[in-house]
Amino acid sequence: MARRGETIELAVLGLLHESPMHGYELRKRLNLMLGWGRVLSYGSLYPALKKMLRAGLIVESAPPPSPGGAVSRRQRIVYQLTKTGEREFARLMAEVGPTAWEDDNFDIRFAFFSRTDMEIRLRVLEGRRTRLQERLERVQGQLARTQKEVDQYAIELQRHGVESVEREVRWLSDLINAERAGPQPVKPETSGTETSERGPNQSAPLKND
Repeated sequence: MARRGETIELAVLGLLHESPMHGYELRKRLNLMLGWGRVLSYGSLYPALKKMLRAGLIVESAPPPSPGGAVSRRQRIVYQLTKTGEREFARLMAEVGPTAWEDDNFDIRFAFFSRTDMEIRLRVLEGRRTRLQERLERVQGQLARTQKEVDQYAIELQRHGVESVEREVRWLSDLINAERAGPQPVKPETSGTETSERGPNQSAPLKND
């Protein structure tokens, strides 16, 4: 199972791949990526940043003061990706294995899917779907065995979990089908003259032989 620090590291590398950011902006963007139920504290972010600094994945700098402006006692440190960090991000995004489709790591990988090719995306999506299908079979079996042993609220909680996994499996199947189908051709627009001569819901008249 991927550790939380590794998940944060991947997310930071991906965000800094877009542009340099200071700690406050990084934390805000990370919280948006992780979702409302998993708020990231500075106590989790800054140790990860310090570790990445020591590894040479990122560098930090203080922005120069504006001309004539007052110097702040606590200038915001800006973090920027290094060439080593770029290579590490590319390596992590190219990895395909069990950690790629775990709950937290999959969400981060999916957020940066545009940085990977179709083959990698498909393997990650299919791996995630297989993992969820295995989980679904296990939970459904537990639900069938325990319905007579637990109260209705515990049963409803289990049923809610089953429905949530079923929805994600359908969502993943739609994504996989879309990836395999590739970009769809754009349909030509109907000319305004043809539309004005017929009503928007009226079909073209048939020609007689």
